Amino acid sequence: MSNAFFEVPVAKNEPVLSYKPGSPEKQAVKEALASLKAEAIDIPMYINGKTVTTDDKVAIYPPHELDHLLGHFCKGDSSHVHDAIEAALAAKPAWERMPWQDRAAIFLKAADLLSGPYRAKMNAATMLGQSKNIFQAEIDAVAELCDFFRFNAQYMTEIYQTQPGSAPGIWNRLEYRPLEGFIFAITPFNFTSIAGNLCGAPALMGNTVVWKPAETQVYSAAVIMEILTEAGLPDGVINLIYVDGPMAGDIIFSHKDFAGLHFTGSTGVFQHLWSTIGKNINKYRSYPRIVGETGGKDFVVAHPSADPKAVAVALIRGAFEFQGQKCSAASRSYLPKSLWDTIEKYLLEDIASIKIGTPEDFTNFVNAVIDERAFDKISGYIARAKKDPKATVIAGGTYDKAKGYYIDPTIIVTTDPNYTTMEEEIFGPVLTIYVYEDDQFEATLDLVDSTSPYALTGAIFSQDRAATLLAAERLKQAAGNFYINDKPTGAVVGQQPFGGARASGTNDKAGSVLNLYRWVSPRTIKENFVSPKDYRYPFLTEE
Repeated sequence: MSNAFFEVPVAKNEPVLSYKPGSPEKQAVKEALASLKAEAIDIPMYINGKTVTTDDKVAIYPPHELDHLLGHFCKGDSSHVHDAIEAALAAKPAWERMPWQDRAAIFLKAADLLSGPYRAKMNAATMLGQSKNIFQAEIDAVAELCDFFRFNAQYMTEIYQTQPGSAPGIWNRLEYRPLEGFIFAITPFNFTSIAGNLCGAPALMGNTVVWKPAETQVYSAAVIMEILTEAGLPDGVINLIYVDGPMAGDIIFSHKDFAGLHFTGSTGVFQHLWSTIGKNINKYRSYPRIVGETGGKDFVVAHPSADPKAVAVALIRGAFEFQGQKCSAASRSYLPKSLWDTIEKYLLEDIASIKIGTPEDFTNFVNAVIDERAFDKISGYIARAKKDPKATVIAGGTYDKAKGYYIDPTIIVTTDPNYTTMEEEIFGPVLTIYVYEDDQFEATLDLVDSTSPYALTGAIFSQDRAATLLAAERLKQAAGNFYINDKPTGAVVGQQPFGGARASGTNDKAGSVLNLYRWVSPRTIKENFVSPKDYRYPFLTEE
């Protein structure tokens, strides 16, 4: 057993490759796309380090190419939930006893595997399964997931190094135990990196995990599991199952050893899970940790001093990258009347130049939304806006699901700041704009703060510092990630820890040390070197 004090390699953000014409990375990802499309695969579950197949197979198709079969995943049942829990609990004693540096080494190796030999495959799987263009896949499935693994290892050492002071004759110590029981990770379709972090962060801290990804993200989730397995993750530490959510919840949230929930998804589902956990609170060995990042209705406010071109570009990128399927996407904007004509001109010019189609064509900026349910929901908002006298669709507004779930980037202008699409999360390529009178800037800030139940991301554009400071103060509780003269998307691990409050979640800041603290239970150890031999204190003696 080594007795050295180790330091992990200093974490640095993974470079985002350019994929310019003729680059080796572009050629590699094109070859990976062709290879994955050439073979329809069956994707198993992973329980206790073993692949588990079932006869209940669910077909996987690219959202942008509905007539191409990528493969099937094996749907599980209640027995697989029980097996995953048992595997996690059985693996826990050896995993939490493993020296921290060895746990760190596994995730650091996974990061290097991902950034190296698995880079093209992970990008291709995310592009095909989730309809992300190469840039959106690269910043998510490779760069951000590498950053999570590397920075989390560094944050873990910072936690362990935090120790209390000691009085003479005493040695005080803090140890950071994993939680007592197993963690349940529920992950969304839209970010491969979130899927890897929600199961990976608790595991790094010595916990064992049951992981249920969104069915529309299984294709890339299986690649994450492949990488972790090659990196040396012991059997049973992370157990990947594809099961119905309510059925899994009935079993997991009734188990005495349920120790924590790591969740990203809808606000409604998260609130339901919280309520279920609360009702079952007397069943658990310990109070479970509940960590969730949920919805957003993210804003961009422009002051009359703002640069109109910068505002327009931020809106195009913030609202329409990855088809607006980001909880941080710009979905409502408040623009001053004096700048509106200029900003509108820039927006319409950019919208007209955007290409839409398969991510396999690298010239396409917008691809398909994730599935038919999302398509129908988003297109329903657009259809209603076309008929509403309070709304005008000035760009886009068309959609087609004959070959893929395509919705054109759509801009709605409303005369009602409380119009439906200004308040409700749509999770698609729909931006709604309210134009305010220039002298109503302060009132508009109050409107921004009160309109939505969410508080995830938001941005202010202003060249007037006093106005910028005013917005930052008035909107202090309206966004957990606040941007000045920048779009409200694209948080980077180690630079902008991500999370919001109100209906947007518990604000435990993924990509920072704050999140890792949630997966440990500290124990204070006091050691007295010379124990007292007499119960009497000096005050008991009379003069």
